[in-house]
Amino acid sequence: MASPQNLIGLLDLPGAERDALAKTIARGHFAVSAVENVDDLPPETALIVAHVRAVPSRDWPSLSRRLPTVVVTESRFDDDLLKAVDAGLVDYLVEPLTHGAVLRRLIGRSLEHQRLAEEHASDRARLAELNENLETHLAMLRLDQQTGGHIQRKMLPPQPLTINGVGCDYWLAPSLYLSGDFLDYLRYNERYSVFYFADVSGHGASSAFVTVLLKYLCNRWLNEWDGKEPETLAARWLVQLNRELLDTGIGKHATLFVGVIDHQRDYLHYSLGAQLPMPMLACADRITVLEGEGMPVGLFPQVSYPSYAMALPENFRLWLCSDGVLECLPGETLDARLKELRRHVGACPDVAALRVSLAMDEGSDNAVEREELPDDLTIMMLSGFDHDNA
Repeated sequence: MASPQNLIGLLDLPGAERDALAKTIARGHFAVSAVENVDDLPPETALIVAHVRAVPSRDWPSLSRRLPTVVVTESRFDDDLLKAVDAGLVDYLVEPLTHGAVLRRLIGRSLEHQRLAEEHASDRARLAELNENLETHLAMLRLDQQTGGHIQRKMLPPQPLTINGVGCDYWLAPSLYLSGDFLDYLRYNERYSVFYFADVSGHGASSAFVTVLLKYLCNRWLNEWDGKEPETLAARWLVQLNRELLDTGIGKHATLFVGVIDHQRDYLHYSLGAQLPMPMLACADRITVLEGEGMPVGLFPQVSYPSYAMALPENFRLWLCSDGVLECLPGETLDARLKELRRHVGACPDVAALRVSLAMDEGSDNAVEREELPDDLTIMMLSGFDHDNA
């Protein structure tokens, strides 16, 4: 028995000619419902075969809008061909009884096209539903990221911040909402303060989670410190953090600079893990790039980190930048961009001035748009020792 989707409606005047045409169509294993009026067709009709003696050309457009329609006739009239094209008919066949195989092939092809059209319509509807769900999920993800970014910013030190005469100024711009860059400046006691500057690999949620872990661990380690051997504190922190990141198994590593300021001696103890660009010390008209080296934190087990130290002048500016700043600088090579960064740092008294100099300030005509940032971008400056404590 033919399936309902293969039911063909035959519109023709009753008689032997209609019966013969119905038999011709049925040879293609189609079910045929022969009626004189289109309203008498069963609802499951899939295609209409209409004879011109029963359906005049003025009714063809309404038929084709209702169902796929093939018009058949015993003789061809060129005017009718044009009308068939204009009406959007599936086809127009002359002498259907003589060309029964062609008629059945036309019907089969038209049914297949109709099936494909219905599948495409269903696919488009499904795709529209999926796109709507995707937009909803993206909106929720965007809201979650915005909320996470707000929380992450709350974890940063307050501005302005001065500890024991040394001021901290910074600017952090994530490439989207959450940042893999992070920094902090912490007071230990009247003599010591500790700061760190981190750039976690990648950016987004996974990198931002590492910054949360970093803040938690550094706060805990600072509370556990007894104030002794400040010259080794930074290196010990890097060793511990390297072990913690490897133990998590999340595949994240970081470049890091950790410093301990001895406010009594005007001295800096520090250690670093693959920091780039290297911190720069500005005093008067002189720019000094800090020395040192160290492996990235969280990549290799059982890594040790050297300890470094240097005297700090009375009035200094210690600049730290994440590698995202290099994207804002001209130059074909890394050395050229680092040289350009030193030039900008030497000419700027504070972070706001450096942002303007690098065309990153929102008020600048050449400001780098947030959407254009290829990476998180962070600048930190410590200066002193002549500031009043906040």
